[in-house]
Amino acid sequence: MELKRAPFQGVINIIRFNWHFYVIAVLLLLFALGLQIIAPFYLQRILFWSTLLGTITIIISLLVSYYIYDYSSLYQLSWLPNLNDKKVLNINAGFDETSEIIRGDFTNIELTKCDFYDSKKHTEVSIERARLLYPPSRDTIKVNTHKLPFKDNTFSVVIVMFSAHEIRNTEERELFFKELVRVMKEDGQIFVTEHLRDSFNFMAYTIGFFHFYSKSSWLQTFKNAGLSLIKEKKNTPFVSTFILQENGDTN
Repeated sequence: MELKRAPFQGVINIIRFNWHFYVIAVLLLLFALGLQIIAPFYLQRILFWSTLLGTITIIISLLVSYYIYDYSSLYQLSWLPNLNDKKVLNINAGFDETSEIIRGDFTNIELTKCDFYDSKKHTEVSIERARLLYPPSRDTIKVNTHKLPFKDNTFSVVIVMFSAHEIRNTEERELFFKELVRVMKEDGQIFVTEHLRDSFNFMAYTIGFFHFYSKSSWLQTFKNAGLSLIKEKKNTPFVSTFILQENGDTN
């Protein structure tokens, strides 16, 4: 049975998890509007255009977020292979949006859910809010990025969706992917879905795109972890899924 996401679920969650950014932005815009009343004429024009640009930037970021998380087919997970009769690891950074969708699409799956979030190392306030609103399910296993509690060659497929970028330390991120390689079967695959620090995400999120990593940075991480890139699939112009396998050179 296919699990449907609620209308506007994605963009509403973005606002709920990051409401402080939007409050600050609105206050700054209102302050700039107020200054126009008392400012000299030449400053009024600067303030007007700055306010207009700021408003347009916020609207564009929300429209793009709606397109990605609500309108596009991203959460249909069509980029995944048939997961029936396979052992699958779905690992997140404290907010799991996909496990129930996967279980709905693949009824004969052995799915293990893990959460690597550590408040001392992964300090994004948005994750804390997401966890309060959507607490991890009882069958979610709490894990460390540097040591997963599974035997070697356990899983046929590993899914890491919108979570690996929360590991801000380069060494920790590489150790994490080395652990994924260890617990993955030799013929297994890893699916990593992320925004990239590229021109599309800059146009959508301006300086917010610095929270993402560049494609070259991801490829270096994969290479250092002993992974090779099979394919990069663009779910939208703003999101990529890297399909990886063990060993080989990453091009």
